[in-house]
Amino acid sequence: MKDVQSFKEEINKSYQTKGDFITLGGAMYQGETVSDAHVKLPLKSMNRHGLIAGATGTGKTKTLQIIAEQLSEKGVPVLLMDLKGDLSGLAASGESNDFISKRHTDIANLPYEPHGVPVELLTLSDEKGVKLRATVSEFGSVLLSKILGLNATQSGVMSLVFKYCDDHSLLLIDFKDLKKTLQFISGEGKKEIRKEYGLVSSLSMGAIMRKIIELEQQGADKFFGEKSFDVEDLLEKEDGKGKISVLRLTDIQGKPKLFSTFMLCLLAEIYATFPEEGDMDKPKLVIFIDEAHLVFKEASTALMDQLEAIIKLIRSKAVGIYFCTQNPTDVPEAILSQLGLKIQHALRAFTAKDRKAIKKTAENYPLSEYYKVNQTITELGIGEAFVTALNEKGIPTMLVATTLRAPISRMDILTKSEINTLVKNSNLVKKYEKNIDRESAYEILAERIEKAEKRAEKLSKNKKTRGRSRKEVSTLEKVTKNTFVRQLGRVVMREAIRGFLGVLGIRRR
Repeated sequence: MKDVQSFKEEINKSYQTKGDFITLGGAMYQGETVSDAHVKLPLKSMNRHGLIAGATGTGKTKTLQIIAEQLSEKGVPVLLMDLKGDLSGLAASGESNDFISKRHTDIANLPYEPHGVPVELLTLSDEKGVKLRATVSEFGSVLLSKILGLNATQSGVMSLVFKYCDDHSLLLIDFKDLKKTLQFISGEGKKEIRKEYGLVSSLSMGAIMRKIIELEQQGADKFFGEKSFDVEDLLEKEDGKGKISVLRLTDIQGKPKLFSTFMLCLLAEIYATFPEEGDMDKPKLVIFIDEAHLVFKEASTALMDQLEAIIKLIRSKAVGIYFCTQNPTDVPEAILSQLGLKIQHALRAFTAKDRKAIKKTAENYPLSEYYKVNQTITELGIGEAFVTALNEKGIPTMLVATTLRAPISRMDILTKSEINTLVKNSNLVKKYEKNIDRESAYEILAERIEKAEKRAEKLSKNKKTRGRSRKEVSTLEKVTKNTFVRQLGRVVMREAIRGFLGVLGIRRR
C-alpha cells in the first residue's frame, strides 16, 4: 500500500488538465479527505456522456446539481429532467452551515460562495413553465411507429398515412389529426386509398388506433401540438452563464411511455438540428436524465435501438448526456459502454442478490491498488462517491473515492411565489404559452366525412322513397290483376254454365 503523498501525486497527475474544468470534490484515502487532491472534470470531455448511480438517499441528485451548476458557471447550458421535483432550487442561493464549511475546508482551497444560477422552468403538462410541444409530422412515421411499438405491417400502414397526408397537403399536428386520418382511411376514403396506394388492413388500422389511444391516455395529447418547441432555445445564456432548463416531470412518473416518447423526440430533434461540431473546448449542451430507468423500462427493442444510435452519434454535435439512476444495470450495456464519466455512490448489501449486484458493479470499474472496490462501495457516506472520468486526451482517469463539494444553490425546492415570479419573468413562457389550433387534417377530413355522410343519408332517403313507390305500384297491379282475373273467371264460368245448360235442352225461364 502506498503512502498518502504518493496517492496525492497520482491523483493530481491523473486529473491534471490544461484546459477549462469543473472541480467535483477532493480525493479520499483510507476514509479521509486528502487536502489539495482535487478531482477535476475537463470540459473538453463532457460531451462523452456519463452515469451517476447509487442507492436511494446517497446524494445522487445533489451530485447532479453540483455538476449542473458548475457547468452553468462555465457558460455551458444544461437541461435537467426533474422527476422528483427537487431541482428547482437551483434558481435560489444556497446557505452555508458548519457541515458545509468543514467539508470545503477538508477539500482545501475550494471556497464556498453560495448563489443561484439562471433557471428556466419547462413542462410537458399543466405545471407552470414553458410548454413543450411537438407536431406529429415532426415526429415522422418511423419514430412514431417505434414509440407505439408497431410491427412491420402496422409500421407500413403508418407510413402510408403520412404519405397520404403529404400528397394531399394535410397537416398532422396533433393526435386529433392522426386519429381523424385513420378514421377517414378506414371509412369514407377506403376506395380512394385502395386506388392510389393499395389495400389497407382494417385490423392493422384498429391496432394502431388502440395504441394511439393508450399513449394519449398518458398525456401525449398535451405534448403533440403547436407551437413546437425550438431546441435552439435550450442554448440560452444569461450574463455569460449557461441557462439551466429544469423540465418538471413530477406528474408523469406513472407515465413512462410519455417520458420515453418525449426523450426520444428531443434527442432526435437535437441530433437533426444541431450542426456537426467535432471536439470543442466545452460542450454546447449537457442533458441530465434523473430516474433514467424510466426511459428504458417501457422501451421496445426498436425504441432501444433508436436510443442507442442517437446516444452514440449525438456527441459529435457537442452534446453530453448523463443518466442518473439507482443501479448501473438499469442502463443497457450498449449505452453503458459509451459513457466517459462514471460516478458511483454507495450501494447497500442487504441480500445475497444485492451482494452479487455489487460485485458485478465493481467489475465495471478500473482496478485500483488503493481501494477494495466491492467493499468500499458499501462504506461510502452521503455525498461521497467513486469517480472515474476521461482526461483531455480521452484516457480514463484512475478510480478515486471522492468527497463531493456542496451545491452553491439551494438544496431544496422553490416556493410557489418564487416559481410564479420565475415564470412571470420568462420570455420563453410568453413565446410558447398559446396553444395554436390551425386548420389541419382533422378539420379538412371531418368536413369531407360530414359531406359523405350527408350524401349517404340523402341517397338512403331516395332509395326508401323509390322503394315505397315501387311497392305501391306493385300492390295496385296485384289488386287490379286479381280483380280482372276474378271478373274474367266469372264471365267464363257463366258462359260455360250457359253452354252446358243449352246442351241439356234446358231453357232459362
